[in-house]
Amino acid sequence: MARTALITRRGYLKLQNELDHLWRVERRETTEKVAWAASLGDRSENADYKYNKQKLRQIDKRIRFLRKRLEELKIVDYAPAQEGKVFFGATVTIENTEGQERTFSIVGPDEIYDDKSVISIDSPMARAALGKQVDDDIRVPTPTGVKEWWITDICYQLTKGA
Repeated sequence: MARTALITRRGYLKLQNELDHLWRVERRETTEKVAWAASLGDRSENADYKYNKQKLRQIDKRIRFLRKRLEELKIVDYAPAQEGKVFFGATVTIENTEGQERTFSIVGPDEIYDDKSVISIDSPMARAALGKQVDDDIRVPTPTGVKEWWITDICYQLTKGA
């Protein structure tokens, strides 16, 4: 499944900061360690050299990915026309018939890691909620069957430069 190339401004800035840190700090430090370990002589028996060389390859791979991905992404900012309906960037509270409540923000797939309070725009829950209003029912297909929820709140958090 293709990943949607949408991202919130906060998510975009977070990825830019990661790229900047990798390039200016992590890569520089790791390159220095590789050079130091290489100066010790036999590289085939040098664990520091092997470890840091592998780490440098991983850093370079992530840098290439981030540079390419940042070019592809489209930042979606809040617009007043979104008010009252679920769109990208909305924080939505839903409830089911058992009284279970869940609150999440709908963000791009590049923003969902390490944050349990967000879901990807590509997820079945987000797709079912898009365009809905408070008190609308949503039906979400799950591996155990279709689950029904209703929307109890929709809000948008305005961020200036995140």
